[in-house]
Amino acid sequence: MLIFYALIYYVGAFVAAKNTNSLSDMMVAKRSLPLGVAMFTMAATWVGGGYINGTAEFTYSDGLVWAQAPWGYALSLIIGGIFYARKMRRYEFMTIIDPLEQRFGKKLAGVLYIPALLGELFWSAAILTALGTTFGTILGIDFTTSIIISGVIAIAYTVLGGMWAVAYTDLIQLAILIGGLFLVIPFALQHVGSLGGSWSAYQADLASYANLFPPLDGLRHDDWGNWYWHWWDYALLLIFGGIAWQVYFQRVLSSKNENTAMWLSITAGIICIIAAIPAVLIGVIGYSADWAAVGATDPENPAMILPYVLRYLTPEWVAAIGLGALAAAVMSSMDSSILSASSMAGWNVYRPLVKKRVTDEQVKKMIKRSIIIVGTTAMIIALNVQSVYTLWYLASDLVYCILFPQLTMALFYRNANFYGALSGLIVAAFLRFGGGEPAFGIPNFLPYPMIEDGIVLFPFRTFAMIMAFVTIFVVSELTKSKCKPLPLLMPHERDRNQPKAG
Repeated sequence: MLIFYALIYYVGAFVAAKNTNSLSDMMVAKRSLPLGVAMFTMAATWVGGGYINGTAEFTYSDGLVWAQAPWGYALSLIIGGIFYARKMRRYEFMTIIDPLEQRFGKKLAGVLYIPALLGELFWSAAILTALGTTFGTILGIDFTTSIIISGVIAIAYTVLGGMWAVAYTDLIQLAILIGGLFLVIPFALQHVGSLGGSWSAYQADLASYANLFPPLDGLRHDDWGNWYWHWWDYALLLIFGGIAWQVYFQRVLSSKNENTAMWLSITAGIICIIAAIPAVLIGVIGYSADWAAVGATDPENPAMILPYVLRYLTPEWVAAIGLGALAAAVMSSMDSSILSASSMAGWNVYRPLVKKRVTDEQVKKMIKRSIIIVGTTAMIIALNVQSVYTLWYLASDLVYCILFPQLTMALFYRNANFYGALSGLIVAAFLRFGGGEPAFGIPNFLPYPMIEDGIVLFPFRTFAMIMAFVTIFVVSELTKSKCKPLPLLMPHERDRNQPKAG
């Protein structure tokens, strides 16, 4: 593991020494990432520790039907590539906040940075938690130490190299990830017989929950009931909540041209599906395994299934490679998230709101400081919040309910204005938190139907997202005479005195 970390740091530092000459290098790789590098760094960003651990966990504990992330995020990348990537790249924005700033003004854009920042923070913390859990199970290294080591290495090469370092380390990390996890499967299968036999037993026990999607008449199934609506709420959250991320658009905006921006996103979606296959198989194998026969008890927590399979069902050298694969997944996502949050902090908060007369070099220094602050904060959250998947879903919640409607209307609705955006933000936040949030001890205070065992099964997240769209449209139309809609500007139309990069 030390050799692996040294290799990753060396590659990041080497790329940094060659390319980090400007703010544009730092944020968008001078808009020159080729398709091959771009699509792999995009895929590596999404295929993180939470993605791999979560897919194995839900396949093992709740059935394949609840392992929604692989195909949900794959669809989000494909939809994002077809409808969003080309337009964002055409306007040569620097961050996801730029179109919001042009449409709705600097102050509201600064407010919308908050859910964007929290999304990246929670995402980073979730994947660090996944790694800490796995390190503890396999190597016996305590949770705190493993998180600090991984976090410090990722922060170090991200500060040095920016987008270039992140992109090229992602290439290595994705190769190790996919190769390492596929290597685990044949060794683990030796303990459960054939894959076909394991799958048949899995299907027999879990019935409709062993399918990729719920039955079309799920509402009529006694074992689904209102959970059918809950399933669709999370499915739509992953599909559309996977679009409005700076970590996604940073790669889109770093690409050579519009076509590269579109195809890197589409091909990355396909790679994400491939990377999830071994995680699903590990979940199925873990379900069929006789843990007593290998000197272990059943996992106390379903989230432990991947490290359990690595430790007890594979030789030590295979487990080491599998652990390297998971570490690669974590670092490739963490470095991307902390760079994304820090880029927005420097470009969309510090530059327009804190220090208006600012040079590119000052913005670059601010981004580097922010990388350290954001990365350290993510480590602190990971050390204090033990639930990986609560954080994972909460990150997508914020993006889905609040940012996705705002970004879509800013890009595609010409009459969207400040009043509409502000009203949409308030309505979305109210309706979303009205359904409660157990992670923060917030009870549901709105009379949503379909409450079972204290869980609101009504798709209130999707309801909040739709009502945000409706509110932005209605309020913008009613107030467009008093608050004139602002246009999106092509690079040559922007104020020449405004600091630019790229």
